Amino acid sequence: MLPPDMNSPNPPTQDTPGADHAVDRVADIDDGLMIRVQEGDSQAFPELVERHQQSLINFFYANTRDRQLAEDLTQETLLKVFDQSWDYIPSGRFRGWMFRVARNLLIDTVRRRNHDALVKAVQGRTDETSVLAGLAEDVITAEDQADVNELASVVGKLLQTLPEEQRLTFTLHHQSELSLPEVARILQTSVATTKSRLRLAREKLREKLRGRGFEE
Repeated sequence: MLPPDMNSPNPPTQDTPGADHAVDRVADIDDGLMIRVQEGDSQAFPELVERHQQSLINFFYANTRDRQLAEDLTQETLLKVFDQSWDYIPSGRFRGWMFRVARNLLIDTVRRRNHDALVKAVQGRTDETSVLAGLAEDVITAEDQADVNELASVVGKLLQTLPEEQRLTFTLHHQSELSLPEVARILQTSVATTKSRLRLAREKLREKLRGRGFEE
């Protein structure tokens, strides 16, 4: 099943010292859990699943618009993480490592499937559109948020029209709440390029929303 609706505010686009410390604490916990997995602790991996399953589902759903596929890809990613746990060197970069696995799996899956089957309309499905509510809030003004379900659906569709790297950058940063340096590592590019792709994604979404009648 999908996790509860995600209603938390969007993360800041620039890291702050407090945010850095929070990221470090998360990294330490994840590394500790991975060490326990490598040592054969049967309780460690379920804790990792509980910590990261929702962000993986949100990432896959935002990029495929297919609820069942998002759940399936999440399970496959977590299985790969478990199978490859011995390859992970604890270095404070578990989330980046995990999302590289997810990103590669997503690309392979999309190449195998018909693109039209991946781009699905979800209007009127509150359980699905709520996943994208945070994305809609980032690119529209307050006046346009009267019907957030409709807007989330529109943004979800428009995301599919963006170039792949811009879409991945946008969803990893806003949907999966990864910092820009983490996104850069996952997509194997520089932070400057990541910032540029994020800016372009936002600009294109705003332009497309204006074309749909959502004025800034």
